[in-house]
Amino acid sequence: MLPPAPNYGFSALNHDPHLANPLPRSVVRDNNYLLLDGVWNFTVDYQDVGLNDDWCLGHTYERTASWPGSVEEHMAAAKDQNQPAAWHDQVVAWYEREFDLPARDADDKHSLFQLTFGACGYETRVWLNGHLLRTIEGEDVHYGEYTSFSFELRPGLLQPVNRLTVRIADTMDAETPRGKQESHVYKRGGIWYQTQTGAVRSVWVEMVERNRLRSRVGVDSIIEDRLVRFNLSTRIQDPGPYTLRLQVFGNADEAPGPLATADFPLRLAAGQREQRVVVELPGARLWQPGAPHLYRLVAQLIDQNGYAAQIETDFGLRKIESRGSRVYLNNAPVYLDGILYQPGTATYEEIRRHFYAMQALGCNLVRVHIAGIDPRLYALADELGLLLWVEVPSPHSSTPRSRQNHRFELLRMLALMQSHPSVVIWSLYNEDWGCQDIATNPETRAYIVEMYHYMRINHPQFLVVDNDGWHHISDRGRLKSDLLTAHLYTPDLGRWQELLDRLVHGELEGTAAFPLVVGDPFFYRCQKPLIVSEWGGFGFSDYGGPQDAEARTNSIRAFKHELRQRSIAGDVYTQATNIEDERNGLINFHTGALEVPAGVLASQVEVPVMPSS
Repeated sequence: MLPPAPNYGFSALNHDPHLANPLPRSVVRDNNYLLLDGVWNFTVDYQDVGLNDDWCLGHTYERTASWPGSVEEHMAAAKDQNQPAAWHDQVVAWYEREFDLPARDADDKHSLFQLTFGACGYETRVWLNGHLLRTIEGEDVHYGEYTSFSFELRPGLLQPVNRLTVRIADTMDAETPRGKQESHVYKRGGIWYQTQTGAVRSVWVEMVERNRLRSRVGVDSIIEDRLVRFNLSTRIQDPGPYTLRLQVFGNADEAPGPLATADFPLRLAAGQREQRVVVELPGARLWQPGAPHLYRLVAQLIDQNGYAAQIETDFGLRKIESRGSRVYLNNAPVYLDGILYQPGTATYEEIRRHFYAMQALGCNLVRVHIAGIDPRLYALADELGLLLWVEVPSPHSSTPRSRQNHRFELLRMLALMQSHPSVVIWSLYNEDWGCQDIATNPETRAYIVEMYHYMRINHPQFLVVDNDGWHHISDRGRLKSDLLTAHLYTPDLGRWQELLDRLVHGELEGTAAFPLVVGDPFFYRCQKPLIVSEWGGFGFSDYGGPQDAEARTNSIRAFKHELRQRSIAGDVYTQATNIEDERNGLINFHTGALEVPAGVLASQVEVPVMPSS
């Protein structure tokens, strides 16, 4: 088990019940588990011979590495003088360790062992005692590196001492979702970063029920009727009749017992299925920044003999809406004071510090820039009342295969992120990365429009942006984005005023780097909220911006003042911390300390106090 998080002096804000959950997920189970983090045997398969030579059956490893951690840092630590310290086209790495099988009751017929990787990839194969495992989704090879995946371990494969072997492969393939990691198309330097791939999140073995609810909960609330729509996934080994029982609990100042209970009889076949159910929650309090009220869901799947398999998660009731020129939260207009955040190689604790610091800057919105983070941090945003704008890590080329990979990554992320009231906006693409032909290729636009419609129908609790920054898609004059966003960069205040005036007056060309809308003609008449979703960049080398913290602070305040003088619904300053060549940060990457005054990005009068560190 991971040690408890140290107290970083966050005062009352340090209350974080999710730190009691050492596993990187936000849905929790009251069960036994064995965390497999730590020292593993490790080698890089430079010639990619391990599959043909059956390394899964036995191999001599000359080095060790710490899991979690990236292949890149493990290669650097190996210091093999005869091999490169970095990879430039592809990398194949093998990890192996043994573990003792956790004890279980001899007469326990309800449970089985499950192996879960918090995130690993891009391409992962796993063997247990030399036998290739297949994920619950039926994959011999798992693709993706941003979300978790699991294996059910058959009793016949398990031994008192077990050998777990993992092969991880990645390439510079521009058709795979990469975010800002370099590829064959975008090389490292400037805004493109070194790859960070491999064993990037924890791995564990746990006891789960044969017939259970998976750790995937979707929540969609319609606040006017105080109805909560829950999406749950069942996993069944033994078909038959079951009862799905949901109980909703309040916090300490509410009734100690459940505020609502509902039973739903189900006849379930073997395998996995999704089920939507609705629970009424009279008198429910809403979730919003400044008042992030959360409820606790306890969900049980009860078999015909009364045995219950249980999961728990927090959720909140909130409504986000794009209405005319404003964004509305719970039917009230809200200005989005945002900041761009790139977690990079930050640890869980460093990201946690960053979240508190971004709130102390006066932000009510954090745009997590085309990257995945530990799911517990989405839960932390729920606790703090921080709105989150998340994005699909983009591929770097526009092809039918890259779009297929993009769709799969989006669906994997959605499956694990539907319950968080903090997540309010999704971007499908950013600045044409992975859809470079959006202005000229109808197939590219058709795919993005299809996914926009999918999101609006199946996940109405989110606002959706088609392609952030410019080149939004118009179809017969209807914008296929809930927000009209623009990335505007200039260090000159006069030029800034000019660009903002052009934007609010509906000049769609000559404002951002490229036209704001492509496809059919679109005429802006305040029918969509305008968001300046990137601005600032004052730390860019040779940018001509302010050179010290005081000058930067003054520029931020002046630029922010101009934003608030116009009919603009929100803005996102670039960016929270320094990362590689991008030196725009307002927060120390390691300590979380502010390098500008607290509240500098706030529009509100009241500003959260930055905890001392």
